[in-house]
Amino acid sequence: MLRNPWCLMSFPVTRLRRLRRTDQLRNLVRETRLTPDAFVYPMFVCPGEGVRKEIRSMPGVCNLSVDEAVKEAQEVRSLGIPSVILFGLPDKKDEVAAGAWADDGIVQQAARAMKREVPDLILMGDVCLCEYMSHGHCGVVKPGSTPQSLGAAARDALSARQGVVARSRGLAVRSREEKEKVIDELASIVASVVSKFEIDNDASLELLARTSVSLTRAGIDIIAPSDMMDGRVAAIRAALDEASFINTPILSYAAKFASGFYGPFREAADSAPQFGDRRSYQMDGANLREAMREIELDIEEGADMIMVKPAMPYLDVIAAARDRFDVPLAAYQVSGEYAMIEAAASNGWIERDRVMMEALLSIRRAGASIILTYHAKDAARLLA
Repeated sequence: MLRNPWCLMSFPVTRLRRLRRTDQLRNLVRETRLTPDAFVYPMFVCPGEGVRKEIRSMPGVCNLSVDEAVKEAQEVRSLGIPSVILFGLPDKKDEVAAGAWADDGIVQQAARAMKREVPDLILMGDVCLCEYMSHGHCGVVKPGSTPQSLGAAARDALSARQGVVARSRGLAVRSREEKEKVIDELASIVASVVSKFEIDNDASLELLARTSVSLTRAGIDIIAPSDMMDGRVAAIRAALDEASFINTPILSYAAKFASGFYGPFREAADSAPQFGDRRSYQMDGANLREAMREIELDIEEGADMIMVKPAMPYLDVIAAARDRFDVPLAAYQVSGEYAMIEAAASNGWIERDRVMMEALLSIRRAGASIILTYHAKDAARLLA
């Protein structure tokens, strides 16, 4: 027996357009809603005073000195946005990411200042080492294997292969087949150089844990590890508890994919890797089931909230995570997503505000209850 036989009624009895006739009706039956309460605004903090430097590939987003970051935080809160997430640009980088865990690190300075001036703003601290490492990777490179750069390492390897170097100098006068052969050989040499370098997962955990404690001590409310090292959530949870920060929650970037959508962020945070790439620790974009394993493991290790990053290219992952896990779920609308909307709008190809809100709505509809977005301020103004 059918519970709802009325649902089988078809046209002309059933007319779905009846509830779309006016804005008031559409609003009454709307299934998914956006509010500023769902937004987290990312901020990039840099050394100096009075610095507000627009990021070329992210119009409207700036690198901010601490004093300017405080002003930005005040504006964010006035718009009803409850939280910001902080990324740091240190004045110097090294092999142990000291700027990430130093008590006077740039994010620590910003957190203290923001807590003084905007005490009810929730501060999230991104915990990763890439911005602070001289090589730009998210973890420690195994001892004795850190090159100054991929180019320097490749040149060293090529120097031992004089024949290849000599042939490469003659690329301009050789046949297409000879050029391709030399290019292939050069590529294999570079690949062999890169393969000698590996990110030391377990050695990185200590620095991530130390960074988390330092940020919490400075006033960060939520720790958000984004490095994708195995076991990082457990290491951070243990370190926070040992430091008596048992009430500090962890928002884990549980499913962070190796994505081409991060390009503008790497300009903003000056965090591009100097050799190789991050595919050995960030997730393969083809793997949905593995993403569920990553999330499950992070929850078992003590994550209070989980995140999927990027957002729009991975709406299916967000939806699958929402169906499977009963914890708060965040999604990061990353820099490339933001930049594409801004670039298309600047060329007159799309209606900026409409597309911006549609993109955010799609992330919310997929199941994310928290959205990290560079559009947070503009979206909050439209929702007011």
